[in-house]
Amino acid sequence: MRGGIVNLTINDVHIIPSEVIPKQHIAYLPQHPFLPKSLLVRDIIPMYYSEEKEQDAIFYDPHIAVLTKKRVGELSLGELKYLEVILVGNGKHPFLMLDEPFSMVDPLKKDALKAFFKKISKTKGLILTDHYYDDVLQTTTKNIVLKDGVSFEITSEADLQKFEYLRKRD
Repeated sequence: MRGGIVNLTINDVHIIPSEVIPKQHIAYLPQHPFLPKSLLVRDIIPMYYSEEKEQDAIFYDPHIAVLTKKRVGELSLGELKYLEVILVGNGKHPFLMLDEPFSMVDPLKKDALKAFFKKISKTKGLILTDHYYDDVLQTTTKNIVLKDGVSFEITSEADLQKFEYLRKRD
């Protein structure tokens, strides 16, 4: 940032910050649930995807297929997080910022999310922030922790201890 102007590039192409959302350069998954609790899961999917092929990618996900007749408010926090990740992750955005994508998700769905992230990372850039550092380390290709305004590359739990993200074990 120079003189209040943000210099943002994606694949060496200058991007005007005000165009990030309208041109759908980056999708964001917040930590807290955002879907309307009163709607059925099956009614939410077409709100995000108009084409049948895109909808099918969500509807036929085995962890979502069993939820389609439930209201969003009836889902467990893990089911809801999984649904939100799949909804956001299947969009056409070239980059995704996901806050706490593993939070409250059961082990089977975590494995499915890791496979999903591996699949979509071939065509999208992913930025994950999560306290479930083991899941992040198993999923990502580069990890960074910020300490005192400086970024440090992380490759292991020992690095997280070194930079005081985790306590050292006795």
